Amino acid sequence: MEGLKAKGRRWPRRKSVKKLRDAIRAKTKRDDGQSLEATINAINPTLRGWFEYFKHAGKATFDSLDGWVRMRLRSILRKRHGGIGRGRGTDHQRRPNAFFEGLGLYSLATAYAKECQPLKR
Repeated sequence: MEGLKAKGRRWPRRKSVKKLRDAIRAKTKRDDGQSLEATINAINPTLRGWFEYFKHAGKATFDSLDGWVRMRLRSILRKRHGGIGRGRGTDHQRRPNAFFEGLGLYSLATAYAKECQPLKR
């Protein structure tokens, strides 16, 4: 355990990840009726706050959560176009990650990559 502590890592517990997912679920209901931009604006502060607390965790943590958030948003769009199920399969080709980046979705993995870059003098 000392090795993880010495490196300054703060690994999120399952309970913390579950709490984040519950907060995002509450803001990304499929029958909400809000625009996608409004939904993204509602979840961005939650994602930013969670990242600021756990920014010393491993990259895999952020990659998986980013994918899960985008899946929730794709499922909203799928429901609006008369589809059923979660946002998987061809939805990734229809709405790639860059689509959500263009709408202003806060990416945990991108924030982590920026955080890990050395400071320029």
